[in-house]
Amino acid sequence: MQTLSDMAVAVLVTADGRAKTALSRAHAARWQAARAAGETIALGDTLPPAQPARPAAPVLVDPRDVPRRRPGTPAGRIALLHAVAHIELNAVDLHWDIIARFAGTPLPLGFFDDWVKAADEESKHFNLMCDCLEAQGSHYGALPAHAGMWRAAEDTAHDLHARLAVVPMVLEARGLDVTPGMIEIFRAAGDAQAIAALETIYAEEVHHVAYGSKWFNYLCGRDGLDPTPTFHDLVRRHFHSSLKPPFNAEKRAEAGLPPDFYWPLATSHPG
Repeated sequence: MQTLSDMAVAVLVTADGRAKTALSRAHAARWQAARAAGETIALGDTLPPAQPARPAAPVLVDPRDVPRRRPGTPAGRIALLHAVAHIELNAVDLHWDIIARFAGTPLPLGFFDDWVKAADEESKHFNLMCDCLEAQGSHYGALPAHAGMWRAAEDTAHDLHARLAVVPMVLEARGLDVTPGMIEIFRAAGDAQAIAALETIYAEEVHHVAYGSKWFNYLCGRDGLDPTPTFHDLVRRHFHSSLKPPFNAEKRAEAGLPPDFYWPLATSHPG
């Protein structure tokens, strides 16, 4: 019988974005149905690949070489949607990777419930962005994309504390900061489809950051670590940039991120 880590690896080795997310959603539904019925699916021990499979397009380039977006133009808004689609596809892989990579770590099953749900929602988000792109006469893969998205996974492959600190609590928390501004860009353009898609993403990303915070604090409590300085140390070691304000303090707090977690890591401090 297929284990949860088998399911995760099957998603990770699927290259096409639509096929990857369809498989992701099917496996998530299977896990969730089994859990609701009180049935057991073994976690398994199938190891994830060092890097997930990727479609032939988009061309991946150094972040410095990604063309600047001008969101006041139709082409700029398409570029913005494309960038979000790329982030969401990487998030699908990041969430299935944490499941397979740390399946052997002693954890409550609720940990896996949360990341399966997050992977399912990220799959939905990718497809929402693809639908928006196609409604504009474009598609995912039509533009170059950021090549550095998987670095966080590589840098934290052997440290669950660090993975939780960097991926949901830094990278996904950044989405809480910038998504309201993106929604306003599409509101000004009268794009109801993009507004609805981004509002869905915004609401559900709070949960993903909250999963990171919940399980990071759980691990710190279990291991006798003070969460705040531990978070600061891990981010400084594994995140190769600084945190950039302004921060969405309300949504970060809702997700369990207090200001003393992120402000000491910021490029500037409130005066």
